[in-house]
Formats: sequence, structure tokens, C-alpha cells
Amino acid sequence: MKKVITYGTYDLLHEGHLNLLRRAKELGDYLIVGVTSDRFDRERGKLNVRNNVLERVEAVRRTGFADEIIIEDYVGQKIDDIQRYDVDIFAIGSDWEGKFDYLDEFCKVVYLPRTEGISSTMLREESQEIVKLGIVGTGRIANRFIPEASFVSGVQICGAYNPLIAETTAFAERHGIGLATDDYGTLLNHVDAVYIASPHLSHYDYIKEAIMAGKHVLCEIPMVLSGTQATELYALAEQHGVVLLEASKTAFCPGFNHMVTLVKSGVIGTVVDVRASLSKLISRKDVRELDAGQAGGCMTELSPFPLLSIIKILGRNIHDMHFHSKIENGVDVFTKGVLNFDHAVSTITLGLGVKTEGNLVISGTKGYIYVPAPWWLTSYFEVRYENQTENKKYFYPYDGDGLRYELQEFISMILSGRFSSHKLRRRESALIASIIEYYRNGHYIAL
Repeated sequence: MKKVITYGTYDLLHEGHLNLLRRAKELGDYLIVGVTSDRFDRERGKLNVRNNVLERVEAVRRTGFADEIIIEDYVGQKIDDIQRYDVDIFAIGSDWEGKFDYLDEFCKVVYLPRTEGISSTMLREESQEIVKLGIVGTGRIANRFIPEASFVSGVQICGAYNPLIAETTAFAERHGIGLATDDYGTLLNHVDAVYIASPHLSHYDYIKEAIMAGKHVLCEIPMVLSGTQATELYALAEQHGVVLLEASKTAFCPGFNHMVTLVKSGVIGTVVDVRASLSKLISRKDVRELDAGQAGGCMTELSPFPLLSIIKILGRNIHDMHFHSKIENGVDVFTKGVLNFDHAVSTITLGLGVKTEGNLVISGTKGYIYVPAPWWLTSYFEVRYENQTENKKYFYPYDGDGLRYELQEFISMILSGRFSSHKLRRRESALIASIIEYYRNGHYIAL
């Protein structure tokens, strides 16, 4: 039996794909089709893939050409697959002419003619709905967000808003944005969605006004400082048919998501402890992070990341919480919290005026996972066991500031009509806001 193998993303499956699959099938008796995984596509910078891997696999299956479908997940896998499946012919489109000649050592390489006048890129560009995005706030995070947006297809930044017009104008000129305004209503009239990167206490009003105007909202963390407000806004967004997403870059980080998946699959057994730390020293005292009047402090600035890791791994059924804080000028510059669950315990350690090692350690009955700082930008972690020869290390790309991942999810939700993301559920976001609210209501012991 002559085996043939071919690979592709198969996004927006079209006539060109069908012709290639048919021609590949005609080369032999048994066709293996490799479909690239979502993670592998992200690693190659393909943030514009429209369909997820399960949808793309199903589309290939329905063509009837594939005798077997596999997932391509890493560089060099083609050589492994050719040898593992005893492949006779590797087939690929002629636009890759010469790029896979190195496989001649393992099997015959055939470059198949492509269908003229059609491609996934062309179809994507023709069918691509463009989301017009406005920026609310012109500070540090907004300046980092603009270049990140250039890596995500389907989005165009059309305006910027700040109540201080001079700052808005300077920001817009710096980034080549056409509309600069100090009137929020004007911005909302010119966009489909907003990215809110303003101070914490302004988030609720900006989000609500945008939703009422029928605009999608991506809001920086913490989205709000009250669980009641979070629940209200998520319900309001669904009622108005718009997407509301909290912009937690950790939640949408590829490495973090795979780490959580591994934990859930039981590689370290039953989890009994999660310890998450995050700190940074701020030399200046006149910044928002240390201003009590602007809701500064460790819990509002830093806790959403450690709390996310705990909730993702242990769930939402928290029995009780205890916090200890070092308070200076009305803000917590150091906070340690303990959150107890049925069969597990967790701790968060936060510092703005105290430095600690910022790692994440997840302890289980079979082993533990260690994620070094900056674990919230997960690019590397280790699964460790009693027998060290069984230890495994995992490496993941983390491109730029990571803001592109949250924006990609936001645009994907808008285009697909999803109100919730499995990477950060609305109820998880609301719980984090509730914990912050609980703390801010005075439920802590001052050191």
C-alpha cells in the first residue's frame, strides 16, 4: 500500500484545498492529512486563523479524501510522521516549491499545482469584517497596546479618547490615529468597539456607557472592583448583544493555558496547594499604583493574575479567605492572602513596596509544577517528580507584550458571536472582582 501525507492549516476550507487533497489522494492508496494545531499556528505568527483546530479537522474529514487525520504541533514533526507512518510520498502545494526538498532523504516529495486565483489569504481578506476600535485612556498600557494591535487581523484603530485633549492629541499624533477627542460620545459614534485602559475607578462608567451605545468592550484589569458591578455589566452586555471581555494577558497566554490543561489532566495528581507570587518595586511615590484616591495598592494592581491562576486550577468554591497587609499612606504595599478550598489551600503574595520571588508553584499528590518569574507571561515551566529523571520542561513563545493574545480573543468573540471565553469565564472574572471587593471592604489584618 502506497501512503501519502500532506499538511495544511485548512482555514476557510475552499476549492483550492479540495483540489490539493484530491490530487494528493490520487498519488497513492492511503492519504494522511496533517492539520496544524492552534498553538503551532500561533507560534508561527498566524493570529488570523478563523477556525479553531477542531473545526478545521472536521472540515477536512467531511471532504472524504483523508483516510487518517493527525495534528501537526511542532517544528520537525514532518520527519517524525513520515518515519512513524512509513510514508512513501510527501505532497504539498507548488507555492512551497523547493522548501521541503530536505524530506527527499525520507520519502518522495511531490509539489502539486495549486488552483489559480484562490487562496485562504485572499478569501480571508475578501470576507474579513473589520472591527473599528477606539482607545480609551492614553497612558503606559495604551501606548504598548497600539503596536500589539498590528499583529491581529480584523481590527483597525480609529480613534482615541482622554478627557485631557492635549494628551489625546499627542497620543493620536504619535500613533497615527485619525480621531482624537475629549468627548466620549464622539468616540463611541465612530467605532464598533473600545479598549479601555483608563484608571480603575473610571472603568465601570466607561464600560456601561459603551454597552448602552451597542459597542463591544475590552477592558484592562481589574475590569471593576466589585463583583456586583461585574455581574451587572456582563448581563447588560449580553442583553445588548455585545462582547465584554476583561483584558487579562495571562488568561490568553498560550503557555499558561497549556499548563492549566496539563494540571487538569492529572499529570501531578490531585492538586492540594497553589502558591502564586507577584511583586515589583516602584521608586516614585506620586504614581497611580500608590495613590489611595485612585484605588492603588497590591490587591487592585496585582492580585487579578495570581487569583486567576488559583481559580483556573482549583475552581470557584472558596470556603474562606484571610489577608495580611503592610499599609503605607492608605494603600497596601505588601499583601499575603490565604484562600481555602474543600481539599486544597492556596496563597497569594503581592508586593509594590516589598520584593519577593515571583513564581507559581502547583503541588499535587504525584508531583508539582514550577513556573518561574515572570510566570504571568508563561513562556516556560517544569513538571517535576520525586524521580527527577521523569521531569519535563515546556517552552512556549510569548510574543511582544502579550496584548495581542487578548485582542485576538476579543476580535474572535465579536466575529463568532460568543459572549464568553473559556480562557476567562465571566463568572471567573466576577469572582476575582468579588475577592478584591471583599478585601477593600476591610477584611484584612494590618501588619
